[in-house]
Amino acid sequence: MARIVRIHEYGDASVLKLEELAVPAPAALEVQIDVKAIGLNRAEVMFRNHAYLQEAEFPSRLGYEAAGVVAAVGSGVTDVQVGDKVGLIPPLDIARWGTYGELANVPAHLVVKSPANLSFEQVAASWMQYVTAWGALIEQAKLQRGDFVLVTAASSSVGLAAFQMARMVGATAIAITRTQAKRQALLEAGAAHVIVSDEEDIVERVMAITDGQGARVVFDPVGGPAFEPLTQSMARGGILLEYGALSPEPTPFPLFTVLGKSLTLKGYLYAEIVADPQALARAKVFIVEGLASGALSPIIARTFALDEIQDAHRYLEANQQIGKVVVTV
Repeated sequence: MARIVRIHEYGDASVLKLEELAVPAPAALEVQIDVKAIGLNRAEVMFRNHAYLQEAEFPSRLGYEAAGVVAAVGSGVTDVQVGDKVGLIPPLDIARWGTYGELANVPAHLVVKSPANLSFEQVAASWMQYVTAWGALIEQAKLQRGDFVLVTAASSSVGLAAFQMARMVGATAIAITRTQAKRQALLEAGAAHVIVSDEEDIVERVMAITDGQGARVVFDPVGGPAFEPLTQSMARGGILLEYGALSPEPTPFPLFTVLGKSLTLKGYLYAEIVADPQALARAKVFIVEGLASGALSPIIARTFALDEIQDAHRYLEANQQIGKVVVTV
C-alpha cells in the first residue's frame, strides 16, 4: 500500500485526494520508483481543471515529474537497477504514469540516473524544464554563441532553464516580464537583460540591446497581442518557437513582418523530443552534463509536503513564484 494522489472529478485544488492504494508491480519495460520528490507543472493544473489536451478517466492519477530510488524493475529493463537514484523525463501520458504519490510505475527509457551532486528536489525540478528548453533552443533553433534570444513567461521554470542554456552556448538571453516585481530576480536567475513590458516598448528595447539587429530566436508560450511586437523585435531570418497559448486573447498573424524579415514561426511541443529516440538521447547527454557541471541548476521556488498537495497547487496557480514548485515525499 502507498499514499497516492488522485482526482475523482474535475475542479479546483480541493479535488486532489490523498488515498491509500495498492500499487501493482512494474510491467515489462517499466520501473517502479520509490518517490522522494515531485516537480509540479502547469499542465497538471490544466488537467485537473479539464483544460488540458488529455481527458481523465476517473478516478485518475496525475503528475509528470519525479525523483527517487528504483524500488523494482520490470522484465527487459537493463539500464537501471534497484537502489539507483533516478529522475524521470516526463512521459506523454499524464495519468497512466502519474507521479503524485509514494510509488510510481514509469517507462524505463525515460528514467535517468541522477548526478551525485543533486538532491532529490533538484532532480524532480529538472527534466521537464530542461528537455523543453533544449528541444526548442538547442535542437531546433540551433542557438549558438553571439545569438540573442527573447524569453517570455520568463519567471517560469522553462524560462529560467532557457537563460541557463543560452549561457552554456554563449548566447544572450533577454527576459520579458510584465511588471517590475520580478525584474531583479530574473537578473539574478541568469537573464542578461530584462524588459518590463508594461513600462517599456519591447521593440525599442530589443533593438537597443542588439545594436539594431534584433533577436534571432524567440521562445514564447504566451501568444496573444504580444506576438506582433515579438516578431518586430526579431532579426532577419530569425525563428520564433511558440510552445503554449497562455494568453486568452486572439493571436494576430503579422504577415508583412514575417514576409519582410523571412521569419520562421514554429509550433513546438515537448512531445516532439520525447517521441524521437535519437533526439531524446542527445537531450539526455546535454542535460546530464550540464547538471553534473553545475551549468544547469534548477531554481526551486518553494517545497511542500505530499499531504499539502492542495496548497502546492494553489501556490502554483497564484503565479507569484520564480522557479519550480516541488513536493517532497
